[in-house]
Amino acid sequence: MSNVINWFEIPANNFERACDFYSKVMGTELQKMPVGELPDLMAFFHHEGEGTVGGSIIKGEGYVPSAEGSVIYLNGGNDLADPLSRVEDAGGKILLPKTAIGENGFIAHFMDTEGNRVAFHSMN
Repeated sequence: MSNVINWFEIPANNFERACDFYSKVMGTELQKMPVGELPDLMAFFHHEGEGTVGGSIIKGEGYVPSAEGSVIYLNGGNDLADPLSRVEDAGGKILLPKTAIGENGFIAHFMDTEGNRVAFHSMN
């Protein structure tokens, strides 16, 4: 098993607002696609190749944004300060600024526009 996690879903109440937020923060467009019968709407984060972790923004019955529970750590790139600097302009709130975690790099936590607590990790 190469990755413990292979997929994540970030719940949204306002799908378009959430897609706009993550597009701005991550500096990339999400791919909106029609899906089967389970969720109402999904937009996918870009990921490449087998063995990489993918994820989406999702709106549908049973998908409820939360600031409690599991925390998803998004790839902060070369320096998480870059995407973190776009969080508040995109409508989110920084909960934990860039914080060193020793030889494992840096983390930061933020609240997205939907009320989800999400985080970044980078080595710089």
